[in-house]
Amino acid sequence: MAREQVEPGFPSRLVDGYKAFHYGRLRHERERYEQLAAQGQSPEVMVISCCDSRAAPEIVFDAAPGEMFVVRNVANLVPPYAPDGEYHGTSAALEFAVQALKVKHIVIMGHGRCGGIHAFREQLEGNSAEPLSPGDFIGKWISLLEPAAADIRCEDASLPDQRQRALEEASVRTSVANLLTFPCVRILVERGTLAIHGSWFDISSGELWTMDPGTGDFSLASA
Repeated sequence: MAREQVEPGFPSRLVDGYKAFHYGRLRHERERYEQLAAQGQSPEVMVISCCDSRAAPEIVFDAAPGEMFVVRNVANLVPPYAPDGEYHGTSAALEFAVQALKVKHIVIMGHGRCGGIHAFREQLEGNSAEPLSPGDFIGKWISLLEPAAADIRCEDASLPDQRQRALEEASVRTSVANLLTFPCVRILVERGTLAIHGSWFDISSGELWTMDPGTGDFSLASA
């Protein structure tokens, strides 16, 4: 199917959104923005989440400007520590958050109905005849989920939705484990000056589930 032609120029929806921000939230938080500009940022929390447009952590956690340092990528994945001289966007952001910003908490936020995890699961179960990605990057990136496939804890995973959620939760545990392969993270965790957390957000219900650091199980957070 041919793609629909788009109008040139900056998207009008974004211009309208900026106007609403400028005459609304910015007016109420002008002083905060001025302080952030003058003093720099000092968030205590880093959130690594999916780039899915339906699961924005700033909205889910009702965060104010400068309150959270957010990194978003496909399927909220953290790669293992690999100082190989290549380009590592998530790893670079993690290093900056820990060493420069000195955050106190790192939160991995998975979410329901994740498209990247769905595509990986379909291929894993042999339901996809096509490669995961016809491009240059997605297939390689999503292969980081392979260890998670062996860590599915859903006792009754007979239904696709159950297997989907089980893999989404397993991917959070995998990312938490990968965080500890970074020396700058592991050392601070061992010292007790940095804490790591796992969570899962249900887009449909709006529920947030948090991970027990000892067992890796998820339980519903009280609202």
